[in-house]
Amino acid sequence: MLKQIEGSRAVAEAIARCRPEVICAYPITPQTHIVEGLGEMVKSGELANCEFINVESEFAALSVAIGASAAGARAYTATASQGLLFMAEAVYNAAGLGLPIVMTIGNRAIGAPINIWNDHSDSMSMRDAGWIQLYAATNQEALDLHIQAFRLAEELSCPVMVCMDGFILTHAYERVDVPAQDDVDAFLPSFEPRQVLDPAEPVSMGAMVGPEAFTEVRYLAHHKQLRALELIPKLSAAFQARFGRSSGSLVKPYRTEDAETIVVALGSVNGTIQEVVDEMRDAGVKIGSLAICSFRPFPLEQVRDALRHAKRVVVIEKCLAVGLGGIVSDGVRNALSGIVLRGYTVIAGLGGRAITRAALRQLFRDAGNDVLEQLTFLDLDEGLIQYELEREAQARRSGPTAEAILRRVGTVASQVA
Repeated sequence: MLKQIEGSRAVAEAIARCRPEVICAYPITPQTHIVEGLGEMVKSGELANCEFINVESEFAALSVAIGASAAGARAYTATASQGLLFMAEAVYNAAGLGLPIVMTIGNRAIGAPINIWNDHSDSMSMRDAGWIQLYAATNQEALDLHIQAFRLAEELSCPVMVCMDGFILTHAYERVDVPAQDDVDAFLPSFEPRQVLDPAEPVSMGAMVGPEAFTEVRYLAHHKQLRALELIPKLSAAFQARFGRSSGSLVKPYRTEDAETIVVALGSVNGTIQEVVDEMRDAGVKIGSLAICSFRPFPLEQVRDALRHAKRVVVIEKCLAVGLGGIVSDGVRNALSGIVLRGYTVIAGLGGRAITRAALRQLFRDAGNDVLEQLTFLDLDEGLIQYELEREAQARRSGPTAEAILRRVGTVASQVA
């Protein structure tokens, strides 16, 4: 059914059609509307046979989901930003225990300084925790990926994060196709856990493992992710066969066949990138883009195949590895091992800064002329940076950087000088 609907509500309706049995909720912007919507559906009876549990923290939310999943229930939760960091121990535990929990990440910057707007710092911080990470480019894809995520998680007995850009997607109203319950039921079978706490057949979960077996246990977690590389495209194809639209999979090439420059990115910025690619194609520039949907597991072979004939690759990153630069770029670099081409990392959109078509157009022109620095910060105010560096050099007790910069740009967060 086509609906003009907020992204968060669309995701909530998709999750409800997956028939979760336990939903653990703690509000944090920008994912709150998702769990609020699910709570309303449980209360009204629209989502039946589901226990909606309000907990006291994000750590508790995932901890309750772990217990519910271990007991054999289909479990779901959602979080963002500092909330994901607060549940970090439980994030690792859920993966280490092999529990098929699905969790939405409403991607948001991590403080300090405080920032509630979008970038990918939160989910990237948990990239090696053992969860599958899927990134949505649109609200339709966010909806579709949640349906695929439950099946993926349960077939592998592995938790899955579905990452959608905070505010850009979670709070945007657009037309999406919300599937019928019968179609979701046909695609997603009833939950049959691979492991369950059962008094009739008692087992231990999370036992102590010493050096004699820990490497093997971790390898099997890695092997599970490698299996996901095969399963994700199959589920995407099965989804398309059932629902009539392509959604998900590992990567999505766009006009890459003869491209000399290919732009790689995750999430909603791919829409803007594709618009600029179209404009530049119309002007005769051989440029294309590659959207990565599955960041964990990272699709090395598929990225390599898409980029191998290009002359250069530009990786747009909405996260910064402080002291290094790019995170997605590391995966791309591994994929291209042995292939000689020019590679550029561009840090963009941190803390919700707009990534405009004009800025991307100039960026891609510079890349095509090979005049980019290997690491570039899009729309960086170099004058502001220089001012702050000089201010700090003048006095040992120079005070907090963030507040000084806010005063300089005229957005005063504090009246304290």
